[in-house]
Amino acid sequence: MKATSDPVQLFSDRARSYLRFVRFVRYPQGLRAFFLRSPLLRSDLRVLDAGCGTGIVTLALREALLRRGLRPGPTHAFDLTPAMLEHFRRTLRERALEGIELAQADVLQLSTLPASWNGYDLIVSASMMEYLPQRRLSTALRGLRALLTEGGSFVLFVTRRNWLTRPLIGRWWEANLYTGDELRQAFRDAGFESVAFRRFPAASSHLALWGQVVEAR
Repeated sequence: MKATSDPVQLFSDRARSYLRFVRFVRYPQGLRAFFLRSPLLRSDLRVLDAGCGTGIVTLALREALLRRGLRPGPTHAFDLTPAMLEHFRRTLRERALEGIELAQADVLQLSTLPASWNGYDLIVSASMMEYLPQRRLSTALRGLRALLTEGGSFVLFVTRRNWLTRPLIGRWWEANLYTGDELRQAFRDAGFESVAFRRFPAASSHLALWGQVVEAR
C-alpha cells in the first residue's frame, strides 16, 4: 500500500470525517488513559507533538498531566496541514490554553522548525507516520531522535496491518500500515537503542485492533 501523494489535500477535504471517526472510536479517551498510567510523565516535561493534527495527543497528554497533579511544561506541535492546525488553534483559544506553540512543518524537513525547538524530554506522534513513503520512515524517526534530550523518550501511535485496518485505514484513509517487526527495524535503523511495544489500558483495549504503541529511547 502506498501513502497518498497529497496528505495535505486528503486531510483538508476530510477534516470533519476524521474528527467524527476519532470521536466514534473514543481515541482521545484512549490516549488520555494511556498517558494517565505512563511512567514517562513528570512535571515540566518539554514535549514535541510531531504531526499534531487537531491536537488530540497534545490535549490528551495535558489532561493526563493535570489529573495526576503534574505541571505541564512547554509544548511544541507541528503539522503539515493548515486546516488541521487552524482547528487546533481554535481549540486552544476556546479553552484559553497557554504554553502550547504551533507551527506548520514537514517531518522530513525539520530544519524549517524554529531553532529553539529542540532538547525535548518527550516526543509523541500519532497517525502521521503512515502518510510518509515507507522507505522514509526511518529517516523521519532519525530526525526526531535528534531533537530529543539525552535520555528522552519517543512514543509513537501507529496503525497496525491487519484485516480491519486494510480496508478502513489503508484504502479509505490512503495510509501505509506496519507490522511490529517493520516498526522495530525502522526504529533501530534510526538509531534508537531501546524499542518496546506498550498496550492501551483495558478500558481502551479496542484501540489495539487499530494501532500499536511504540516507546523508544
